[in-house]
Amino acid sequence: MTSEHRFGTAINCIDGRVQQPVADWVKKNYKVDYVDMVNEPGPDKVLSQPQYSIVNALKAKVSISINAHHSSVVVIAGHHSCAANPVTQEEHEAQIRNAVKEISSWKLPITVVGLWIDSGWKAILLVTAPPK
Repeated sequence: MTSEHRFGTAINCIDGRVQQPVADWVKKNYKVDYVDMVNEPGPDKVLSQPQYSIVNALKAKVSISINAHHSSVVVIAGHHSCAANPVTQEEHEAQIRNAVKEISSWKLPITVVGLWIDSGWKAILLVTAPPK
C-alpha cells in the first residue's frame, strides 16, 4: 500500500473541527493521498514548552508514520479557540514557530510545516523548515 500511496503526517489538536482543514491542506499542498494524524490537546503549546515525556511520545508516533508510510512532511497545527491552549493568535503563532524548531531538531528526513487554523477553519501557512 505505501509504495502506491503518498503520506503526510500532522501533529494536530484533538479538536474535531481542525482535523479536516489540516488534512485537506496537507493533501492539496504536498500532493499526498493520506494524512496520518498524531493528536494531542494543544500540541503547539506542548511542543513549544517541551514536557519531554509527551514530546518523546509524539516523536515516536511521528517516526512510525515516517518509517512505515514514508511520510515526507510533518505539519504542526495550532487553532483558534483551542480549549487546551486558550491564548491569543499571536501567542499561538509564536508557539507554532517554536514547535517547528523543536520538530526540526529531531533531524528527521522530512519537511516541517507550521499551520494556523483561523476562526473560519481555514489553514494558513506560517513557516516551513526543509529536511535536515
